[in-house]
Amino acid sequence: MDWKVRAIRGATTAKANTIEAIREAVIELLSEIETRNQLDPTDIISVIFTATPDLNVVFPAAIARERPNWDNVPLLDVQQMHVEGSLERCIRVLIHVNSPKPQAEMFHPYLRQAKNLRPDWSLTQLSSTPSASLPAPRY
Repeated sequence: MDWKVRAIRGATTAKANTIEAIREAVIELLSEIETRNQLDPTDIISVIFTATPDLNVVFPAAIARERPNWDNVPLLDVQQMHVEGSLERCIRVLIHVNSPKPQAEMFHPYLRQAKNLRPDWSLTQLSSTPSASLPAPRY
């Protein structure tokens, strides 16, 4: 097998700025990434989380660190740049992994209110037929 570094993106939203709501959102997002990509945490190179400024009660990385086999994964939290009118209470993740899969086979989950941030990926992952009428991505 030819293993290469791949990237997995994803995003979700928390219902509120509480530890419980953020924990629920981060666990759901990371579980979806691990399951859909058949990801072994020992293959993770690094993980970067961003959170919008309205989420400030807990670090998403602290929640990730509680997951089985994530104790040695390098994790980083940063604040997402504020853009007027952008999605609120949003947590984004960028995971670098070693994988034998091609980049095109990586699954990038966008959950809850974040599902509209990358409608091009959502539709592509549901169907292998590309559409020329997709809206431009909103990061």
